[in-house]
Amino acid sequence: MKVKTILVSQPKPQNDKSPYLELAEKHHLKIDFRHFIQIEGLPAKDFRKSKIDILAHTAVIFTSRTAIDHYFRICEEMRLAVPDSMKYFCISEATAFYLQKYIVYRKRKIFYGDGKFLDIMELLKKHKDEKFLVPVSDAHKEEIPKKLEQSKIKYTKAIMYKTVSANLSDLSNVNYDMLVFYSPSGIKSLFENFPEFKQNNTRIAAFGPKTAKAVKDAGLKADIKAPSKEAPSMTMAIEQYVLEHNKAHK
Repeated sequence: MKVKTILVSQPKPQNDKSPYLELAEKHHLKIDFRHFIQIEGLPAKDFRKSKIDILAHTAVIFTSRTAIDHYFRICEEMRLAVPDSMKYFCISEATAFYLQKYIVYRKRKIFYGDGKFLDIMELLKKHKDEKFLVPVSDAHKEEIPKKLEQSKIKYTKAIMYKTVSANLSDLSNVNYDMLVFYSPSGIKSLFENFPEFKQNNTRIAAFGPKTAKAVKDAGLKADIKAPSKEAPSMTMAIEQYVLEHNKAHK
């Protein structure tokens, strides 16, 4: 069967330069977007149970804007005044600039990498005497604490928000030729919203080995796996599949 309709389990792109929109136009595909998961902040009363003393730390590591939002939200809810001496280590320049929403940027000690955690690892090693706090979600990547431990960096992992399944009741069904997933949480959400889901002729695209494993564990088949050497992005992997299969079913 040809692939004509695709549902991507992510929010709709904010601009017209999305590779998905280019893909849709180039191959005459109908591509819809729907976030299968959503972020919920951990209430301060629940965070207190972790017995983490935020102000006992001298630096914070931020891997996303979401982490920044929930760090300052928790501080506000707990009526904590973050000292001006706090140092901030951000995964990218864009994430660092987002701090302006909460602090006077030019008066703080802020460091950032080029978008990969390995980039800021070098910065962290130069500040080994700091006590780092790492705000994360309940479904965070284990790569981060692992790398910090390997480098013998003192840190505390603080779960400040969680990933939950979105309510997809406005979708009458998920009868698309292809479903695209970026995390195991997306697969979990699929079955929480559509417990009777059967794959049948639906192709499934999975980004990352953990997502591919979640697809398999759910009894489904991942027809497309990205990234790969031939297709470093999901849209490239989908395009290669579409070119091969739509041509074969002309």
